[in-house]
Amino acid sequence: MMGTTRREMVGVTAVAVASMAFAREHPMVKIERIELFPMRYPMKGYFKFFTGPHGGDGRAAIIIKMTAGDGTVGWGQSVPIAKWSYETLETATIALRDYFAPALIGHDPVDISGAHKIMDKAIAPGFSTGMPITRAGIDIALHDLVGRLKGLSLSEMWGRPSSERIELSWTVNVKSLDDIETVMGEGSKQGYRNFNIKVGPDPVFDVELARRVRKNAPDCFLWADANGGYTPEKALEAAPKLADVGVDILEAPLRPNRISGYQALKKQGALPILMDEGVVVPEDLEEFIKLGMLDGIAAKPSRCGGLTSNKRQIELCLENGLMWVGSGLTDPDISLAATLGLYGAFGLQKPAALNGDQFLSADVLKKRIRIEDGFTYVPKGAGLGVEVDEAKVVELMKRSGGDKMLRGMK
Repeated sequence: MMGTTRREMVGVTAVAVASMAFAREHPMVKIERIELFPMRYPMKGYFKFFTGPHGGDGRAAIIIKMTAGDGTVGWGQSVPIAKWSYETLETATIALRDYFAPALIGHDPVDISGAHKIMDKAIAPGFSTGMPITRAGIDIALHDLVGRLKGLSLSEMWGRPSSERIELSWTVNVKSLDDIETVMGEGSKQGYRNFNIKVGPDPVFDVELARRVRKNAPDCFLWADANGGYTPEKALEAAPKLADVGVDILEAPLRPNRISGYQALKKQGALPILMDEGVVVPEDLEEFIKLGMLDGIAAKPSRCGGLTSNKRQIELCLENGLMWVGSGLTDPDISLAATLGLYGAFGLQKPAALNGDQFLSADVLKKRIRIEDGFTYVPKGAGLGVEVDEAKVVELMKRSGGDKMLRGMK
């Protein structure tokens, strides 16, 4: 326990006491039922990942209700994006309904690592974990269920203190440079002081975009995310120019299999290079670190199989002196609550690119997560710290056609 603070020691002791009490009161709790609610959250504004067929219909999500034998309920959420990953609303629903959920019935929810081994057998890994965005919803539901069974928040489950709030970054994703001031103005009116921009594949457009954003917000943390959109040549051209106009970090400049390109960018050293897509399990990150491909990661529990995987990735960054920043997949309420619990437990220092509130216009909670003046507040309470309104869940599922999709899959 060398290096452990008194506050962390108290947290560890509290977890141990709660675990012993839980073992006495719930000796044989098992997962009894897993219910699925596929849906699409209505959206507002322009975001390139939610346009065209399917994407234009709303932000896809599958809400997961996991019930233990004693009646305790945990909630999770899978958030596939067809234009960002190969996982779609349809494939995620099938994977959950026909593979993951049946395999987990009767499993001890407290054994979260065991649940992941079961899911690995249900859908085998390829290069990395199979269906990571889909299974993240199961992992989140497990954490919520265990937290409620034990009466512990996520940070308390991990024996860590938690931040009260997390500063946010406003997403500037524009098709025309003429739209920059309007999009930034919307964020500024809501108290946002930091901005992230979507770049790639055109360095000329991207540099001018970054220059104007920096001019309008000279003191902001400016984060450029290419979502793998550059070629190695274009990325090497863009990085120093983006640095010159005030960009602070460059996320996912290349697809993750362009190993030599990442190595060249890190060697160039124009900007800190953070990886996102492609960092799914901790083993991926361990290998990328050994290969000298990155300066850190953009963390996303919803991308990489859930809290279990992302927590370990953050720990690896801390152990190796690497940067980590907090991001998301335009997470709706339940997935956002899980993300905030993780980032709060690890004291995220940089503004987080969590833009669900910017682009989504519905929620399924009894009380919405507090977001004001450019900050979001970490939910407090057992599990994820939020209360799901099941009537809202069912209504949104029916309104967006999810119930018909479920019937059509039978």
